[in-house]
Amino acid sequence: MDNKVRGILIGRMQPIHKGHMQVIKKILEEVDEIIICIGSAQLSHELKNPFTAGERVVMVAQALAEEKIDPSKYYIIPLEDINYNAIWTAHVKMMTPPFSIVYSGNSLVKQLFSEEGYEVRNPPLYDRLNLSGSEVRRRILADENWQELVNQSTVDVMEEIDGVLRLKNLSVKEISDI
Repeated sequence: MDNKVRGILIGRMQPIHKGHMQVIKKILEEVDEIIICIGSAQLSHELKNPFTAGERVVMVAQALAEEKIDPSKYYIIPLEDINYNAIWTAHVKMMTPPFSIVYSGNSLVKQLFSEEGYEVRNPPLYDRLNLSGSEVRRRILADENWQELVNQSTVDVMEEIDGVLRLKNLSVKEISDI
């Protein structure tokens, strides 16, 4: 094994936005390589999780390429939820290359990895009020400018998969015949 310092960042990336990109760039100032885990990979076609793991991998890869981030500096790995906190860190370790630093703002993730002896760091947050997947999805549904929150490559993927229409269709409530 080499002596590279690897950090791991786990996020749903629904979709990847400029805040994610700033965090990834900052982490790459601290480590040699970053493992970007696409969390909740089994979920898609839901209002909170509209995109498939494969679509999110493409969005992340193309956003990183657009930002000219060296492909030898990152791994993109879909990671399914297992819903057993006591063994979740073992699941993450099994699905990823070795890492020594965990970047997370999620208190449960921080607790679980701390208990396993990992160094846990809070990633910096950038304009969290606007730069969040929830805000991107909210703006899409409200026909507001969501494109300014994501890279052009993400806009392109959204057009390719008809992501705006998907999200709007997912937001429509069925009318009950009761």
